[in-house]
Amino acid sequence: MILSFGVWLTVLACSASSGSQQRSAASRATQNPKLYRYEVLDKYPHDRQAFTQGLTYHDGYLYESTGLQGQSSLRKVDLSTGRVLRKIDLDPKYFAEGLTVFQGKLYQLTWLSGIGFVYDLATMDKVGEFHYEGEGWGLTSDQKSLIMSDGSNRLKFLDPRDFKVQRSIEVFYQGQPLTELNELEYINGEIFSNVWHKDIIVRIDPAAGKVLGIIDLTGLGSGLGLGSEDVLNGIAYLPGTATLLVTGKRWPSIFKIRAIASGE
Repeated sequence: MILSFGVWLTVLACSASSGSQQRSAASRATQNPKLYRYEVLDKYPHDRQAFTQGLTYHDGYLYESTGLQGQSSLRKVDLSTGRVLRKIDLDPKYFAEGLTVFQGKLYQLTWLSGIGFVYDLATMDKVGEFHYEGEGWGLTSDQKSLIMSDGSNRLKFLDPRDFKVQRSIEVFYQGQPLTELNELEYINGEIFSNVWHKDIIVRIDPAAGKVLGIIDLTGLGSGLGLGSEDVLNGIAYLPGTATLLVTGKRWPSIFKIRAIASGE
């Protein structure tokens, strides 16, 4: 069952209510994330066949990882036209997942294979591989570590030299594990994450895993003719702005949005 944003928040809050009753009012206030609505500033075309798993914006171009067995790819895309400028098809045995740019290279996860690929950013030629335990979902970087999600409420920080886990954090909301953290983007000291099958983006403290904010994107995909698995997935930050590019799996559009704090 897929819950609406409001119902989902209520369920989580109720499930944690017994523990919350022990806290003071001041303590509870510090636990509550800031809520945001959104404003659409622009819209760009997006390949309807792209099952978006990872999205990032770098030096004027979008880089996208698309999934599905036999259809997975790495793409360099012109934002304004949606034209795919370069496309690398993965071996059909791989289901591609998260993607990030780090120090002149592109890093791409796969879902169940425990293997990631490293590409030269300028040429998009594959220059290496790395291995990890568990599933691969989302990937981002804080310019010191690669940060990956695996479908649980845990985010792992990997050393980009040997890909060993440096540390991990667990993400909770209202005392409950916030699982199915998906596509990731590191923005101004916070980790932004899609949550699979939820029309939200959560803003996470990378030090402790606390949910700092929730952006409610309910209705963004309305009227796009989406299937049940064509869910919101894909966050790219436009550097130097207060705007995000967001899309979903097989969405025909990428939206440029601004998050607005509730009450403003």
